Amino acid sequence: MREENQNRMASEAAPGNEALLTIEEETQKYLEGIKFRDDDFEFQHSGEFEHIDTNFASQSYWKDAFARFKANKGAVVGFFCIVILIILALAGPHMNEYTYDQQNIILQNMAPRVPELEKLGIFDGSEILRTTRGSKLINQYTTPGNENLYFWFGTDSLGRDVWTRTWMGTRISLYVAVVAVICDLLIGVTYGLISGYFGGKVDIVMQRIVEVLNSIPYLVTVTLLLLILSPGLLSITLALVITGWLSMSRIARAEILKLKEREYILASRTLGAKNFWIIFREALPNMIGPLITQTMFSIPHAIFTEAFLAFIGLGVPEPMASLGSLISSGYKNFTTHPYMIMAPMIVMAILMLSFTMFADGLRDALDPKMKEM
Repeated sequence: MREENQNRMASEAAPGNEALLTIEEETQKYLEGIKFRDDDFEFQHSGEFEHIDTNFASQSYWKDAFARFKANKGAVVGFFCIVILIILALAGPHMNEYTYDQQNIILQNMAPRVPELEKLGIFDGSEILRTTRGSKLINQYTTPGNENLYFWFGTDSLGRDVWTRTWMGTRISLYVAVVAVICDLLIGVTYGLISGYFGGKVDIVMQRIVEVLNSIPYLVTVTLLLLILSPGLLSITLALVITGWLSMSRIARAEILKLKEREYILASRTLGAKNFWIIFREALPNMIGPLITQTMFSIPHAIFTEAFLAFIGLGVPEPMASLGSLISSGYKNFTTHPYMIMAPMIVMAILMLSFTMFADGLRDALDPKMKEM
């Protein structure tokens, strides 16, 4: 009975098998009938013309980052402004015969006078003196003996050249910026990398220290330092060393937490590499972009901090000048001689804005994902 059923099923399926065989035979005959000529295909780029996809051309990371930075006009302008201000800070005090601490009471409160521009009726040394009795146009350069004098930014209440003092103050601001960069890179990055890499109890203890330091107001820290040290660059530098690196340590810790489980880090461990070799030779080069960006953003913050401390009297002592102290002294004479505050205030604004635009351009160049956020 079983053999009869199998024979019957095979006979019923036979027509279907024959149909499948017929389709395969027809397909085979169709393919055999296709004939290709020599001119049906040709090699791409076989001639002199060769198309190159410039959008996806192979190039290094830093070359691509430089191209993105160059396309950011604001960042390029900020970079050139920083270069110009650095040159003026270095060469500006030597562009005339006055020094930053040279006093001459006879030449006090003289308005700006610039050669060639005075012929156009601007910066000719004249100013409107406003008093309780009214306004009066005066020009101290018409006094006998002052006809050949030129003070490009004017003089202050002690007869000191504001041009020289402004660029000396810019040196102080740039010095504070350099100190901030060194603190961020040497202390903050090292501290954050060690804390994030080892983790566990080491990370817990180190982060509690960061929280304690971060909970102390910056002004309190500087005030306590002034009880031990006299006001000056040393107290400001120590204040930056104590608290200026905290934000950078958090950035470095966050980056190492993302990288320490990557395959190349695990491979280095397997091959027996030491911990500090992995931290500074394997992990650190792969997080250089965010660290550079954060460093650039810390510079204007440090400049503003120094100016704020100088404005409230905790900056560099007289006769040394800083942008903050110049703004503070010019603020006292703002109603009668506004030019004293305008020059250092404009220089400081350009300096901070330039560093901010430069840092923003670096962030977009080194981390293109930021544009999508």
